[in-house]
Amino acid sequence: MSSSFVAPINTDVLLSEATNENLYLKLIEQINKDFNLANESIDLPSGIQPEDLKLTLHEKIYRLIQYKFAEYLNLLYIVDVPEDQVKQLDGSDISELSKQVAFLVLKREWMKVWFRNKY
Repeated sequence: MSSSFVAPINTDVLLSEATNENLYLKLIEQINKDFNLANESIDLPSGIQPEDLKLTLHEKIYRLIQYKFAEYLNLLYIVDVPEDQVKQLDGSDISELSKQVAFLVLKREWMKVWFRNKY
């Protein structure tokens, strides 16, 4: 197992990595924790399947972008998603944008869990 963090290329790879390293539960806990800190509770159950996690996160972010933009920005700040990465996304299609942002959120949460486990 390598000791340097390599960001997964997409959500499916990320979730299977988390599962393979037995950190999937920690990832769910981290997502729940940060969403709660942002006062946008997502309440993912510990037994949620990766596919459902992906959908739930996508829908939640979609709704935040649509209806609660200030809360959406606050969430990105709390999760610590790099602003430049968000600015590079194409915002013309909200569904596609929210899918990409969901991946950025997951990637950042996974990085936190991964580092905490390693060090």
